Amino acid sequence: MSKTPTGYDVLHNARLNKSTAFTREERDQLGLRGLLPYRVNDTETQEIRALENIRRKGYDIERYIFLISLLERNQTLFFRLLINHTEELMPLIYTPTVGQACKEFAHIFRRPHGFYITPDDRGSVRKIMDNWPEDDVRIIVVTDGERILGLGDLGANGMGIPVGKLSLYVACAGIKPHQCMPVMLDTGTNNQELIDDPLYLGYPQKRLHGDKYDALVDEFVSAAFDRYPNALLQFEDFLTPNAYRLLGKYRDKILCFNDDIQGTAAVALAGVYASTRITGTDFSDIRIMFLGAGSAATGIGDLIFAALVDAGLSEEEARKRLWFNDRDGLVVAGRTDLMPHNQPYAHDHEQLGFIDALKTIKPHVLIGATGAPGTFTQEVIETMAAINERPVIFALSNPTSKAECTAEQAYQWSDGRAIFASGSPFDPVEFKGRQYRPGQGNNAYIFPGIGLGAIACQARTISDEMFLASAAALAAEITEDDLAAGALYPPLSSIREVSLRIAVDLAQKAYDQGLAGADRPGDLGKHIAAMMYVPEYQDLADV
Repeated sequence: MSKTPTGYDVLHNARLNKSTAFTREERDQLGLRGLLPYRVNDTETQEIRALENIRRKGYDIERYIFLISLLERNQTLFFRLLINHTEELMPLIYTPTVGQACKEFAHIFRRPHGFYITPDDRGSVRKIMDNWPEDDVRIIVVTDGERILGLGDLGANGMGIPVGKLSLYVACAGIKPHQCMPVMLDTGTNNQELIDDPLYLGYPQKRLHGDKYDALVDEFVSAAFDRYPNALLQFEDFLTPNAYRLLGKYRDKILCFNDDIQGTAAVALAGVYASTRITGTDFSDIRIMFLGAGSAATGIGDLIFAALVDAGLSEEEARKRLWFNDRDGLVVAGRTDLMPHNQPYAHDHEQLGFIDALKTIKPHVLIGATGAPGTFTQEVIETMAAINERPVIFALSNPTSKAECTAEQAYQWSDGRAIFASGSPFDPVEFKGRQYRPGQGNNAYIFPGIGLGAIACQARTISDEMFLASAAALAAEITEDDLAAGALYPPLSSIREVSLRIAVDLAQKAYDQGLAGADRPGDLGKHIAAMMYVPEYQDLADV
């Protein structure tokens, strides 16, 4: 057992630091007398002080900086705050504020977080992987920064995304902080503004592409799983062609998934399931139209397709329920500009503009994943409301500034009949004497539970059936009270319970499919719950 740090060393160790919560005895034992103010605080008092500091800040980006600084100096208090005040703090540590944090990453940089790999590291990635101080990494979130949220190519500034995602893995699903590793695959940037910025911290060259890019990704994946064979790799915010290609290449070789394709799909499917409890539409009868045909939209389509087949439809019938529009109009057969992931949804139909497509197809559900704000215009919402008594509107683009429409617009333009969900949070809306609580279709409802379940059962891969089980588990957590308020998702305050249920159902499916490497415990729920990290100060004598 290594020697316990003392004095300034323990105060500057984020994992061990208790700050003003060190007891009199600990202060004597650890050489802290004289290094702390007199008063000994309990954690509740520390939370009050931290919240007071957060709330006095004038801007969300300042609140983000405070929270990241807290993570750097007192890990336990940071996660206690995030767990106990999830609804208030998640929008600060993740969407929408993380979008601004990524844009300004190099300008607000304080201390390094995560692991960076650049083209200069080719041939040495496995060697430098040993520089990471932890030996038991279970969750790796990697991005190359080329398509951060709806903000585009932010290069190495995109490190804010893996850091934020892994904070949610800890807070929402109880993954232990030391088991989390954020990775930036910094292959350069095509954002000239970043290259010209003297404060930019990333690799200041145009992006790698083709064989050189693939070789660096291959080297990283090989090195990561050589060092951490029990890890789950989450691909995050890759450009659509790379996202699909890398997922297809690795999903049956290593334990991995793409959150933009598969996580978004599961959370959207759960919302669609929930919407049928309000509209009365049988799921097997549903028609869905998408605005946007990138990785998020087609990922949702692929999982809903699988769910429709699971509900008893033929593959041909299921495809006909799903329609896509991109910037060039309706995705139809005969178009020569379609990518491979779009082609299964290219129906034999005349080309139509978006409004005419809505009027002709008459979808029950409209899903936006465009990254283009305001694309659900008043005409669009009114058209959906003319087609449906309760039109279902998903404006999923992140951050909030990129949403296809606001919650208030959806309710006003539909005369209060819309069932609305968004990717980033909107405040409750008062309309004609009724209060609506917009549902936030945040991937945080899904990916932490998927990660927890996968590592709990030592899954060898994550199958489509596991994502279907995860979506069904999330939908089952939505109460009648949630639906009565117009919300398609449960309150964020219940997210740890939601993650546990998802983890249990995913692991159960893995065992049923023979895809689990661990022995099945007698009580799966109790086994997984016991794994979940609870942020409590340690007795340093045990360290």
